[in-house]
Amino acid sequence: MRRAGLGEGVPPGNYGNYGYANSGYSACEEENERLTESLRSKVTAIKSLSIEIGHEVKTQNKLLAEMDSQFDSTTGFLGLCPM
Repeated sequence: MRRAGLGEGVPPGNYGNYGYANSGYSACEEENERLTESLRSKVTAIKSLSIEIGHEVKTQNKLLAEMDSQFDSTTGFLGLCPM
């Protein structure tokens, strides 16, 4: 099926910019590249932060488990003492 208007009025060799003026298309591409790089750096920062949070959570869970164990042993010790 042929779509009406495709390729009509576009000089040969300008199919890559879809009929946009070279300067306008270039400006859009430059802005897209700039925004893409900005997004890439933000995603990288968020990824690093989430990895650091994961390490911190593991450390805190380990400390909580140790505290739980110590409280259990202290409770057992206090239960054996006569009052």
